[in-house]
Amino acid sequence: MKKTHILNRFQHFSNYLPLYSISYTAIRVINLLIGFFISTVMTTVVSQTGDWGIIAGAITVTYMELFSNWVYQNDLIKNKLIANLNSLRIGIVYGMFVDAFKLGS
Repeated sequence: MKKTHILNRFQHFSNYLPLYSISYTAIRVINLLIGFFISTVMTTVVSQTGDWGIIAGAITVTYMELFSNWVYQNDLIKNKLIANLNSLRIGIVYGMFVDAFKLGS
């Protein structure tokens, strides 16, 4: 079989892709889902009183941004524990966006 230009490009591109194990990817996805669940719990519990919603949201977003600044400024994303915490953070932020859209409709 003759190697075509497209096949050469595909093999060259596939050499640069990081290969993660299935278990590591599954842990990251589970952390995203747990973050989404934590966000739903936070917004539900805070909504029960009704007067702490804005303050709790501001505090949560501030901590998320400080954590994000710390991780990316010090280049700690290569650490697996920090990467898992980062994917948990992404799940929480995503859950907050989804809850904000639910409240806006």
